[in-house]
Amino acid sequence: MSDATTTTSGATPPTVPTPPTPSGGDGGDSRGSRLLREITTGNAAISVLAVVLALVVSGLLIGFTDQDVQSTMGYFFSRPTDFLQAFGASVGGAYVSLFQGAVYNFRVDGFAAGIRPLTETLNYAVPLIAAGLGVAVAFRVGLFNIGARGQMLMASAAAGWVGFSFHLPLALHLPLALAAGIAAGALWGGIVGLLKARTGAHEVILTIMLNYIAFYLLAFMLRTQGLLQAPGSNNPKSPATLETAILPDLFGPSYGLNWGFILVIAITAAVWWLINRSTLGFRFRAVGENPHAARTAGMNVKNIYLYAMLISGALAGVAGSTQVLGTLTSGFTSGIDAGIGFDAITVALLGRSRPWGVFAAGVLFGALKAGGYSMQAANGVPIDIVLVVQSLIVLFVAAPPLVRSIFRLPAPGARPVRKASTKEAVVTK
Repeated sequence: MSDATTTTSGATPPTVPTPPTPSGGDGGDSRGSRLLREITTGNAAISVLAVVLALVVSGLLIGFTDQDVQSTMGYFFSRPTDFLQAFGASVGGAYVSLFQGAVYNFRVDGFAAGIRPLTETLNYAVPLIAAGLGVAVAFRVGLFNIGARGQMLMASAAAGWVGFSFHLPLALHLPLALAAGIAAGALWGGIVGLLKARTGAHEVILTIMLNYIAFYLLAFMLRTQGLLQAPGSNNPKSPATLETAILPDLFGPSYGLNWGFILVIAITAAVWWLINRSTLGFRFRAVGENPHAARTAGMNVKNIYLYAMLISGALAGVAGSTQVLGTLTSGFTSGIDAGIGFDAITVALLGRSRPWGVFAAGVLFGALKAGGYSMQAANGVPIDIVLVVQSLIVLFVAAPPLVRSIFRLPAPGARPVRKASTKEAVVTK
């Protein structure tokens, strides 16, 4: 009796079997679904969807402001198909013209003539990519560099002065002019880094003030004989760049693309290596993530700020130099930056401060600029609609939760909710 009691009391309670984990992943989450979730919730997907949303909203603006569409709205309920046809023709025609002006014009004969718009797009993209990379490098260190305009202006002045003042062989003159522009941009950015590191001044205020200083300093030099003003001229314009300092055409004179495009490809690869593979790039990323932790780890945060702004200004200097030596070779004015310095901020934001992302964003904005003129000429759409697209892109890029909610995407790191099967529910009970 006691043995039976002992055996019963000492018996181990039955163990509830654990439901088997489905093969192919973590807790029923297959490798394919994990990969798909990472793609759809990543920064690249958000940027692409932001562009799509911007184009959709801009299409609505184009359609509803079209006169033919507005005329059909008066009798919409009696003949809605007229409204839909007019709306589709307006938006579709505008975006077809945008494509023809930016990528390929299929209305001309021959591939060589049809592909010419793409070279114009890439030409517009060259300074956007270079200046965008400069802003992106500063972003990675936690600095908000909005002084790309001033850095471009100073680089243009230096590169332009070397370009028209010296008579040298091409192999020496062109590199010297590029080096002068890059050095001037680095110097103008380095002033911000030095003041930030030594005095703690805010880089936003510094760059804004230096933008104004650069603009009025360049305007003064363009109005002063012996500095940048063309000899014998009363106009605030520089002399033409000498042929030995002009970037050669990449595909011949019939296309609007020069070797500056090859230069920005090399620079993009160099910046990628700097950020992701070099020791200095690791320090940049560490300071950008947490400057206090980086300082505790023994990094000189002040020097990092200085180095970052020097490199950022140098990259913006590439943008200014290519403008003078490749695009506006007949002489330049104080408006040579053409708003590129501020567009570079948008390019860096859309590219998520990743070098190749900035490259793609620069090409996209170059396409919007090149195709915008074609859209205006063919369809009467105001060129300002391009600015609307750019602004909407910034809006959606700055609000990832809004994009995810519109497209019903899960948040990053969120795991899909898997309903338990009937068998698992019974075993659990």
